[in-house]
Amino acid sequence: MPTARSSAQTSDASSIDIKRLRETRALAAACANAEDASLWRWFSAMLDGGQIRWCRAAEGWLVSVNHRHVATAASFDEAIRTASARSGFSLV
Repeated sequence: MPTARSSAQTSDASSIDIKRLRETRALAAACANAEDASLWRWFSAMLDGGQIRWCRAAEGWLVSVNHRHVATAASFDEAIRTASARSGFSLV
């Protein structure tokens, strides 16, 4: 039979687990926001420099960087993320 002490310990453990889950989610959200910001800064720099082109085709979105095809994907977001990863260009 559960005692008041074991119920309190379970409650404390649950509170700690919920707190850790919230902290983990907040950290994941912050990392995702930073990654998105970095990606779209890269895109903006490539666009301003005339180094990126894209078009919609039957296969999906085609993206070229410096006249080299680097990505094809069903969504524009996925195509740009793939292009960024494969292009070899960074803002650093």
